[in-house]
Amino acid sequence: MKWLDNTLLALAIIGCIAWGLIGFFRFDPVEFIFGEMSWLSRIVYAIVGLSGLYLISFFGRIRSSVDD
Repeated sequence: MKWLDNTLLALAIIGCIAWGLIGFFRFDPVEFIFGEMSWLSRIVYAIVGLSGLYLISFFGRIRSSVDD
């Protein structure tokens, strides 16, 4: 499971950087690479979003490791 955690964390970090670029510079790297809301860009957004949802479980795992 460690590889899954690391992979999804990397995807979430990439997603955060993309949102930062959108917020600060109005530049969407996903749109630039894959086209404006193409099916491929929607898949990228969905995968990054699912990664973020999965990473919510980190809170529970961190808390349980601190309590041990």
